[in-house]
Amino acid sequence: MSLADDAVEARAQGWRTLAALHARIEDALERALAQQHSLSVSEYTVLDVLARQDGFHLRMNQLSNAVVLSQSATTRLVSRLEDRGLLQRYLCADDRRGIYTEVTPSGQELLAAARPTHDTVLSDALAAAEELPELAPLVAALGKLTFARS
Repeated sequence: MSLADDAVEARAQGWRTLAALHARIEDALERALAQQHSLSVSEYTVLDVLARQDGFHLRMNQLSNAVVLSQSATTRLVSRLEDRGLLQRYLCADDRRGIYTEVTPSGQELLAAARPTHDTVLSDALAAAEELPELAPLVAALGKLTFARS
């Protein structure tokens, strides 16, 4: 194998490791959120992203980008949450083409109830992954990340 081949394989192995960690965490979150709060991970993520915004709303295209879903998948997800009374959509006052999505009081209550479950399961899943030699370096790297609040 050449050095270039080694680099390609190292990146591929890194990606497989990241995918394995993601799958373990997402599976644990999916089970806990569904059982305890009747939420999927994607639904929780939408509520969480919106709740962290000033005014608890975003335009649909911004929400799609924030939750890393296509616009059509985001629209379907928002429609399901809207049907449950957790979100509402309305036209942007200064641009009638824009549609905002906003967390309702019921959505804020459900999110507040689900957040401790999410945080505990995430912490537990990372701790379990840290015990696996192949995942421990990635978990350690995640612990070193810092994010600026905007």
